Amino acid sequence: MTDPWVALNPGADPVERVRVLRRAHDTFTEAGTVSRPVRSVVADSWRRSARAGVGPDGSACVELSDGDLGAYRAEHPLAPVMPLFRELMGTFASDGEHLLAVCDAQGRLLWVEGHPATRQKADGMNFVPGARWAESAMGTNAPGTAVALDRPVQVFAAEHFIRRVQPWTCAAAPVHDPRTGRLLGAVDITGGDGLAHPHSLGFVQAVARAAESQLALLTPIPAATDALQLTALGRDEALLVAGGRKLRLSRRHSELLVLLSRHPDGLTGDELLCSLYEDESVTPVTLRAELARLRRLLGTGILGSRPYRLAIPVESDVAVVERRLAAGAITAAVAAYAGPLLPGSQAPAVVRLRRRLADGLRAALVSGGDPDLLACWAQESWGEDDLDVWRALAAARPTAPIRARLTELEAEQSAYPWRARH
Repeated sequence: MTDPWVALNPGADPVERVRVLRRAHDTFTEAGTVSRPVRSVVADSWRRSARAGVGPDGSACVELSDGDLGAYRAEHPLAPVMPLFRELMGTFASDGEHLLAVCDAQGRLLWVEGHPATRQKADGMNFVPGARWAESAMGTNAPGTAVALDRPVQVFAAEHFIRRVQPWTCAAAPVHDPRTGRLLGAVDITGGDGLAHPHSLGFVQAVARAAESQLALLTPIPAATDALQLTALGRDEALLVAGGRKLRLSRRHSELLVLLSRHPDGLTGDELLCSLYEDESVTPVTLRAELARLRRLLGTGILGSRPYRLAIPVESDVAVVERRLAAGAITAAVAAYAGPLLPGSQAPAVVRLRRRLADGLRAALVSGGDPDLLACWAQESWGEDDLDVWRALAAARPTAPIRARLTELEAEQSAYPWRARH
């Protein structure tokens, strides 16, 4: 048989790619998994699952049911591509005694369809519409881990963290908004040993790409505008999209763009000096040189002076998190928070903004007490030593691993109080 990866060039039609991969899948008749060492993606996921307090005998919680589930599904951005999912995967799932599942970006299952007997078996572990299968709630599993990592994942049998899920094998791939790149959810194929080969993952990846292509047709990408797009969370060097160009900014230019984006009326040279430099010996000449370099980088007509200001609108990921937080959309705010603002920056104004944004999110998480959101924060590098969050998580989900981690943190911060968060 011709290798399907060779048969399809990168420009192939996404739907045709799915069909070729499906034919390739059907030619593999060997069932069962091969003994293999633990893969790093699985080991890392197991560690995150344990730190989130997931127990090996846990069960999925159904968060959406009846009318709430129907209303949520009807409005979800993946609803328009469900007919495509059914066309590409429905017969395959039914004939192979598998399940087609689609989840949202928080790991909640929205649709679970396929072979009736397999669905009945899956009901026993609450693999049903409305159930939360986020990695932080159900441990290592393809749809939950795919949205946690924002990458395709295949999980074989005993690689699942929870025991009752270990008879199953699954493969899932994330689906994104083709206009913004935002993670919308994941498409998953779940079943038995018949899915335990690499083409299962390639198949579901191709389905996800076909869905994104379909979404692009249903919602055409708008023409480029003059607005600037600034990404500064979780990175020391911000990314700026300007006039169709992607610019990776230096640390100082990143700081300047963050500050100017928050002051549309502009800042004077003295205000920028105070905002950027702890060292009062830095002269206005140094600042003007940086601004001149930034002006050349951005191009004509973008950076004005007297006062220094941006002449066109700026949309930043910082502003997105702030708006969602102000609206009380905590889950959406956490999803948009990619990490601390310019974490390596020591500019006084950036440090204040970074602390205010993180503290606002932490306070909302602690106040809300949602164990899944708290676990998501606690397993990130910026939350792994966050005593307040771990205390709230222990109160909401008092499992042995979480209590042990809290005890460890309290002992560490008692011995080294300078490490405690303020």
